[in-house]
Amino acid sequence: MKICGVELKGSEAIICLLSFKDGLFTLPECRVRKVEFNKRNTTGDIKYFQATFSKLMADYSINSVVIKERPLKGKFAGGALGFKMESAIQLVEGIEVSTMSPQEFKESIKRNPVTVAFSETGLKLFQETAFAVAYAKHMNLQYPPSLETDA
Repeated sequence: MKICGVELKGSEAIICLLSFKDGLFTLPECRVRKVEFNKRNTTGDIKYFQATFSKLMADYSINSVVIKERPLKGKFAGGALGFKMESAIQLVEGIEVSTMSPQEFKESIKRNPVTVAFSETGLKLFQETAFAVAYAKHMNLQYPPSLETDA
């Protein structure tokens, strides 16, 4: 299964493609590392961003997209533009799109730590969060979290 991890930052959707097959992870080559959203914020810009993202996912046969969730309020809250980009991605036809809360993300990484140093992946440093959220999604699919809570 191929998953695209997404971190929304400013006016960019930072992406990382991660494939898991036969117990092995691979990082497929991708022609872009981020998809930019034009800051003019018109309907045409939103449609263009969505079409660009959709085409990228179709070209690489992506099965699922996971977006790292951002808080709605507080110091680390996401901006309005980021939420528009998230909506545009969530409305792409034919792709399963989900969000992952920071708590779910942390629990998944704690249960299944990444076994390779990020510097050895060949990815750019700014892609680390997108990689980690895609990895966490794969781990949640392979090893679903237990429904029981530790007392």
